[in-house]
Amino acid sequence: MKKMLLGLVALCVGSALAAQAPPPAAPVTVLKAARMFDGRSDQTVSNAVVIVEGGRIREVGANLPVPAGATVVDLGDATLLPGFIDAHTHITFEGSDSFLSDFFEGLRRTVAEEAVRSTVNARKLLEAGFTTIRNVGAYDDEDIGLRNAINKGVVPGPRILASRYPIGATGGHCDQTGFPPNRFGPDWGPEKGKAAGADQVRQAVRLQVKYGADLIKMCVSGGVLSLGDEVSVPQMTDEEIAAAVDEAHRLNKRTAAHAHGDLAARAAVKAGIDSIEHGSFLSDETLVLMKAKGTYLVPTLLIGEWVVRPTSTFPPAIAAKAKEAVSKRSDMFRRAQKIGVKIAFGTDAAFSYGVQAQEFALMTSLGLSPAAALRTIPAAADLLGLSNQIGTLEKGKEADIVAVPGDPLKDIKVTEKVVFVMKGGKVYKK
Repeated sequence: MKKMLLGLVALCVGSALAAQAPPPAAPVTVLKAARMFDGRSDQTVSNAVVIVEGGRIREVGANLPVPAGATVVDLGDATLLPGFIDAHTHITFEGSDSFLSDFFEGLRRTVAEEAVRSTVNARKLLEAGFTTIRNVGAYDDEDIGLRNAINKGVVPGPRILASRYPIGATGGHCDQTGFPPNRFGPDWGPEKGKAAGADQVRQAVRLQVKYGADLIKMCVSGGVLSLGDEVSVPQMTDEEIAAAVDEAHRLNKRTAAHAHGDLAARAAVKAGIDSIEHGSFLSDETLVLMKAKGTYLVPTLLIGEWVVRPTSTFPPAIAAKAKEAVSKRSDMFRRAQKIGVKIAFGTDAAFSYGVQAQEFALMTSLGLSPAAALRTIPAAADLLGLSNQIGTLEKGKEADIVAVPGDPLKDIKVTEKVVFVMKGGKVYKK
């Protein structure tokens, strides 16, 4: 009996000591490269060293000593950058050169197949350097499910902020327009984001949040890839827009407005929208108001290049809208820079996943310096409300780090050739 009691005491003491023992140290990885653009200035830092412990940046600078026992990854003549952030994606869709084929094949797919296909898109985006995205519109909760699966480590992909169904007017750009009544079942209502009047709009916002939305996207003007509407006309009333923004902010959710048209965009800016997406026809009056209110512009230049490419086969009505919008967007973007509007990176990615970094070169072709184009990444982090976690290479932030060959300040197109990707301290491409 005495021996048994002594054994029990020893077991209890051992368990108590084990409980008090410090947890094992997180693994340390040291990234080295010829240079680094940390997102905080216009210059690169030579002989860059980033020390990652667990999932966060422990130290960052030039010629830092390597901690004992650390794993060293020397990337040579490369530039370390903050993980890319795309503030305007539709990751559950992927378009091709044929609009009609995409439409027909989409009708034949089950929700489960679409969900599986979206995991492929997510991997491609991550391997292209995009460690965070803001998904601004999806059906059947596919973006919510993909976000959750990535967060749980089931599939690899970028960190996702998802909007679920976009809020919009009945018969507007975000509705099932251009078809006979009941062709696809009953008309969509507030649960799927379609509403008439301020009260219904508030209910639509509440339902998106109820079912998992991280932000609220709304379609306040017509669009390009939709049948039966004009690209620049307002579709939501000022009262509806104000109700959507107010309800979203009341629930601590940020907002984004699809707005090619100037009048609709101005109403959204007056209502306090956080970002204007596309903005093809914005006037100086609206751009000045955006600067004054701190509203971000997400220009989505890349989608413009995609919709007017010679190989595309859009119906005539859509092709005409695409040509009209793209003919105005470049001048708008230059004026936005001159006025001083805040610009965040966003591509409207729903095609050819992996090429989205081409947006950087498009921005420089329209007036931004390479450094200013790269700083649209920390701007996107701020727009998403995540600037305390991502967007720059700083001590204490998430270890979202990419590397590109050479120097992007001399050749911005090297951003299209990402050679290394780390998200949250885990390497996904090397």
